[in-house]
Amino acid sequence: MTTIHPMPERDADKLRGRDRRSHNLSTKLTHDEEILIEGAASASGKTPSEWARDALLREAKSSSDLIGAEALMTEIVGLQLFLTDVLQAVACGEQMTPSQYEELMRRVKANKHHAARAVIMQHGAEKKEQPYA
Repeated sequence: MTTIHPMPERDADKLRGRDRRSHNLSTKLTHDEEILIEGAASASGKTPSEWARDALLREAKSSSDLIGAEALMTEIVGLQLFLTDVLQAVACGEQMTPSQYEELMRRVKANKHHAARAVIMQHGAEKKEQPYA
């Protein structure tokens, strides 16, 4: 004998396992911007609305990770500063004394934040020059 189990009722606020989308966000585009977005959406197999939603959410999430990205960039730039100074000495056949090494570490720690901000600002300026790249 077959037992029939009733399907649980779907929550009225849920649709296909996700919250119902009920809020709109709109913007105006130039003709060239519209063509660019439609091309990008088509290339990814999405409608322009789906593509735009994904792009907006991806950007919103990455901007909330900005603190983590900036900290990571600071450490990468610090490593670059350290390696540049150490490898320069090694390439010139010099040896570093313990006090020189400690001074190098102090300089890197003192300068890495400023240097990382400069790299981030430079990258941002380059990005603004190429808005569609």
